[in-house]
Amino acid sequence: MQKILGFMRKAIQEYSMISDGDRIAAGVSGGKDSLVMLAGLKLLQRFIGIDYSVTALAIDPQFNGKPADYSMIKAFCDKYDIPLIIEPTHIAEVVFDIRKEPNPCSLCSRMRRGALLNAAVNSGCSKLALGHNRDDAVETFFMNLFNEGRIDCFSPVSYMSHHGITVIRPLVLAPERTVAGTSRKLDFPVMKSACPEDGHTNRETMRRFILEKEQEDRSFQDKIIGSLQRGNISGWGINTVNDK
Repeated sequence: MQKILGFMRKAIQEYSMISDGDRIAAGVSGGKDSLVMLAGLKLLQRFIGIDYSVTALAIDPQFNGKPADYSMIKAFCDKYDIPLIIEPTHIAEVVFDIRKEPNPCSLCSRMRRGALLNAAVNSGCSKLALGHNRDDAVETFFMNLFNEGRIDCFSPVSYMSHHGITVIRPLVLAPERTVAGTSRKLDFPVMKSACPEDGHTNRETMRRFILEKEQEDRSFQDKIIGSLQRGNISGWGINTVNDK
């Protein structure tokens, strides 16, 4: 966990993600990334020198028309003394049954993000933390480039003016393999996704492409992140953030 805490501390400090008095809603899907992020945010409270609180927030799409079983996540949160809020939704019904989306991931992602933002605001939080890691950022960059011809990526820190809340990504400098290794080593209770599209998305195709490139050059992803920072693409410029 020490490596993860190092990556998180660096991201939080370089991008000024958290301030004294922040109430952070940590989006928890039950996957390895969100659980590692949640535990990291709680552990960092001990020594990062910032006074903030953490609440876990789970949005249940209710795949197959059934509420998900969050009992293991509840036990995990109890272990770290983190309150958990579970918000049931009809996202799966809208995406798969009503809209019958041929490519459902985009709509599902937007609806889940909207539900997370609304729930975070309703719970009185000032920040919403999402568990995207370094590999997710590189994948998103190439998906935007190859699929839409755009030089773009999600930002480490984004202010959502319509909701009056800031989205932060504390794991954004952490390699996926480090996140996965930490989750396995500490035996975190990772929930298997019930989504029928799991493992068959465009992102999975892009992930395989990046893994192939990384086999040729182990520093491939670090170079992409470095280019985002040097070019200040989508708010990745460290000096720009700190000079605000």
